Amino acid sequence: MADFIRIYEENPNPKEIKKVIDVLRKGGLIIYPTDTVYGLGCDITNMKALERVALIKGVKLEKSNFSFVCHDLSNLSDYVKQIDTSTFKILKRALPGPYTFILPGASSLPHPFKKKKTVGIRVPNNNIALEIVRQLGNPIISTSIRDEDEIIEYTTDPELIYEKWDNLVDLVIDGGYGDNQASTVIDLSEEQPVIVREGKGSLEIF
Repeated sequence: MADFIRIYEENPNPKEIKKVIDVLRKGGLIIYPTDTVYGLGCDITNMKALERVALIKGVKLEKSNFSFVCHDLSNLSDYVKQIDTSTFKILKRALPGPYTFILPGASSLPHPFKKKKTVGIRVPNNNIALEIVRQLGNPIISTSIRDEDEIIEYTTDPELIYEKWDNLVDLVIDGGYGDNQASTVIDLSEEQPVIVREGKGSLEIF
């Protein structure tokens, strides 16, 4: 059974964040809040954890489209090819925020993602998520947790999420009610930005 811990977004308790980091470093899977829907995540450097996430989602790891959740844009070059000034300005303007940006992948990507031409980068405007990746020291890979219910696409209540996922993951964070709208996905890998999915983030800033 998974641990279930309450963390407050306004002021995440360092002790609780450390518990989350310990789980991630041991190859555990977490469910955590973002500025959109709750996400399923693991340490990007842990191969076994990555394989577990892929298995849960029913996809091959090499072909998966998981987002890389980063604390800020400082280590972007580890995962993304050099980007031009106009692209960087878009990222600076929009992040942290409810966007996923598809960018050209770097040759230094972690092993399972080596062949990927593009990667999805996410810097959510949520102190819990940002504090986790900041203290971990590298991104977590993330994917939204969807609901089978055709009407309710995303479960927003952490207790219901815990009931459903407690046998699949190692820790569920109760960070308050989540949103039921996913991030806006924008492809910046070509010359012109392309809206892949319209979600929570406003398109006006583009």
